[in-house]
Amino acid sequence: MKAIGLTRYLPIDDEASLADIELPKPVAEGHDLLVAVKAISVNPVDTKIRAPKDGVEDPPKVLGWDAAGVVEAVGPDVTLFAPGDEVYYAGSILRPGTNSEFHLVDGRIVGRKPKSLDYAAAAALPLTTITAWEALFSRMGVARDGAHRGRSILIIGGAGGVGSIAIQLAKKLAGLEVFATASRPESGAWCRELGADHIVNHREDMAAQLKELGREHVDYVLCLNSTDSHWSTMAEVVAPQGHVCSIVETSAPVDLRLLMAKSASFSWELMFTRSMFGTSDIQEQHNLLTEVARLVDDGTLRGTSDKAAGVISAANLREAHAQLEGGRTIGKIVLEGWD
Repeated sequence: MKAIGLTRYLPIDDEASLADIELPKPVAEGHDLLVAVKAISVNPVDTKIRAPKDGVEDPPKVLGWDAAGVVEAVGPDVTLFAPGDEVYYAGSILRPGTNSEFHLVDGRIVGRKPKSLDYAAAAALPLTTITAWEALFSRMGVARDGAHRGRSILIIGGAGGVGSIAIQLAKKLAGLEVFATASRPESGAWCRELGADHIVNHREDMAAQLKELGREHVDYVLCLNSTDSHWSTMAEVVAPQGHVCSIVETSAPVDLRLLMAKSASFSWELMFTRSMFGTSDIQEQHNLLTEVARLVDDGTLRGTSDKAAGVISAANLREAHAQLEGGRTIGKIVLEGWD
């Protein structure tokens, strides 16, 4: 089967950083689905894992953690899907990735593709949607039925992939007042289009901007961009008994003492946790994606793909990685079909 892989960890402008390769077609076992991949999207985790460092991969390492496609075969323990089902999902970081014609994934973290979206639009959603949903509703305890309507949230990095879905979930499901950060007019416009009430520039004094907007504190802070850079500001602006959640690793420990006087709490969100550890609630990601598909199909939520980068090939994938590393993307970059 066709795939895109790496043998060495190289700068993305090196043609050998991602190469077109051929690999054996895998076989579904246990809870596995064998999916014929129709479209993929690219996430920061792809670029972080591919980033230059020592090491050689033999056989080649295949990246990619977002896909939409068609179930070709199922393992003996699968009960949720059958061959022919159209699906979308983000896989496990412990397994080969989705940048291949056929891909194995645990069916318990897979959802049926929204009927109203094509494969490319569906492939843009899973990883970012799972991350945003778990951060808001599982980690910070925001009520998705509107019971916390009127509370406020600051989303740092609103125009990226996770921010694009987090804004919608916070506004349309939870009914929060949404402050989203963006540093350019076009990214700010994107955030407003998705439902943000206010735009804050994360390259300037965010606490001062919130005060100008009538908010000294916000109930929730969701950090999607540089925990290191924004930690002191997040501790300053979170409300007493509020909650901070981040998806971005730090280069050093954060000073939790800054939250003590406010009895504020902090949590991490990593959407790979359930699949990495085989948690007892692993099927919650299937349930989540099923609910999101319903919300997309009834018009509550919209897709977040903004850039179509052509067919799935090493050259196009290198370009997508380069765009992400440039730090100026809006929404998600998707690739669809094989040469």
